Amino acid sequence: MQATANTRTYDVVVVGGGAAGVGVSVTLRHAGIENFLILDRQTVGASFASWPAETRFITPSFPTNSIGMLDLNSIAIGVSPAFSLEVEHPTGAEYAAHLRGVAALFELPVRENTDVLRVTKVGEDFRIDTAEDTLRAKHVIWAAGEFQYPRLNGFVGSELCRHTATIDSYEGMEGDDFIIIGGYESGIDAAYHLARNGKRVKLFERGCPWKDESSDPSIVLSTYSLERMREDLFSAHVELFPLTSVNSVVRADDKYDVATGDGGKFRTEVPPLLAGGFDGSVKLVGDLFERREDGFPLLNEHDESTIVPGMFLCGPAVRHDAHVFCFIYKYRQRFAVVAKAIATSLGLPAEELEMYRQWGMYLDDLSCCGEECATC
Repeated sequence: MQATANTRTYDVVVVGGGAAGVGVSVTLRHAGIENFLILDRQTVGASFASWPAETRFITPSFPTNSIGMLDLNSIAIGVSPAFSLEVEHPTGAEYAAHLRGVAALFELPVRENTDVLRVTKVGEDFRIDTAEDTLRAKHVIWAAGEFQYPRLNGFVGSELCRHTATIDSYEGMEGDDFIIIGGYESGIDAAYHLARNGKRVKLFERGCPWKDESSDPSIVLSTYSLERMREDLFSAHVELFPLTSVNSVVRADDKYDVATGDGGKFRTEVPPLLAGGFDGSVKLVGDLFERREDGFPLLNEHDESTIVPGMFLCGPAVRHDAHVFCFIYKYRQRFAVVAKAIATSLGLPAEELEMYRQWGMYLDDLSCCGEECATC
């Protein structure tokens, strides 16, 4: 599956070999595009493989469902993690294996262990500088993801904390009393697994996502997380502090003092766990995108940069108006949008992309990802 670098100009270079990169590359194949290359700085699915061992998908996988979409966590037509893995909530390692299988099935041209240093528009083409060489492409799809780029700032002393993305496993973690900062999915997941191991946990969250009412899991906790919070072991070991911001973390006498916005002071013997989300990889090519008021990249209707034509974005960082595409079953709806735009620019008919409409994907319509959308 390792492609050989050469001096030719590719029609497309896809940066990232995760769910977004592999998924959009399969769609490029369906659009009739053959001259493309996927670059990944590690291996296909590496971000998923580096999840904590106990962490599972919060979106359940099903072999099929009533609206005709094959598996919420599927990235390509005709494949299903639920069917191939025989698991409803896959682990990261299991899903990484699934992605490698999809890449092999569709014979995707993947070049692994390639660190992309910069992407530059030179005339009509793009120059992609890697640690080993330089490639050229007519189009670039940035699909490098978020998990390997955790958010480590936000308050004084945040660098003293340990981000949940750096944890291999919650089993065997030293200490009996833990403080978790952040109460969305990763924070609740960490609290649950620590509770299962008999640890005592204090969890601080500036909001209260377990009480918010919405049909959009991008805003509130998933059903899977809420279900686990209702278990007796969770309530017995986890103390929740909603509407409580953390102002600072200070290390003193080999302990960590946590000060909250309401004047509270708490101490723990182990570094507080930071579950504050991810900066994402888009910051590496931030100069190629304008920014929205919320800081996310500004995209046109084809998920293309508004200032650098030919530069596309795929994955959880995609935003359009109030539509949030942070789950696989959301951002995969944009794969065909990107593939169609690139195929059209190359003079290809992209006739096979019509089948994506029957998969719950819409080539030119954003209405499928609003908060009131039954599909989402």
